[in-house]
Amino acid sequence: MGGTITATAKRILLLCGDYMEDYEVMVPFEALRALGCHVDAVCPKKKSGDTCPTAIHDFEGYQHFTEKPGHDFVLNATFGDVDASGYDALVIPGGRAAEYLALNETIISWVKHFVESNKPIAAISYGQQILVAANVLKGRKVTAYPAMKLNMVLAGATWIEPNPITLCITDGNLITGASWLSHPHFISHLMALLGISVSF
Repeated sequence: MGGTITATAKRILLLCGDYMEDYEVMVPFEALRALGCHVDAVCPKKKSGDTCPTAIHDFEGYQHFTEKPGHDFVLNATFGDVDASGYDALVIPGGRAAEYLALNETIISWVKHFVESNKPIAAISYGQQILVAANVLKGRKVTAYPAMKLNMVLAGATWIEPNPITLCITDGNLITGASWLSHPHFISHLMALLGISVSF
């Protein structure tokens, strides 16, 4: 289309796991690569070329989202090869995977590295559970899927009600989105922290 992208070649670490939310991994993975970023998608106990099944969370008028089988997402990097210091940002999708990824000590150490280095962390929906486990939310303004409110408050965060459900906020180096419906804002907030711009 003739556009110019500035500040490309950023290196992004994308946390993956079985039954992460389909859109919440697919959209950032493809959008960031389209912006010229190098994105490494990794999962504990898996290597490049392995797959993670995903789940599609949809909003169909019930009291909670529905859950359906998604796609098999192909990892393009090996978990055991990761050196967190070599990345410019960390992206954490939501979905079921966050429930068990939050128990992984290596992942927790990566989160703490990004916080201590003041590098961008972008978490969406249920991905914020990993930030709770890393004990890095005290005093931070965050949003998430509404059912995550109690977790955020007990972690010492300042809860921002996800109204509308497309809400995405930035507090310093931390970006949090309420759901996959937040993606336009989620990606643009991360672009801003990474210094990426597109002009035509």
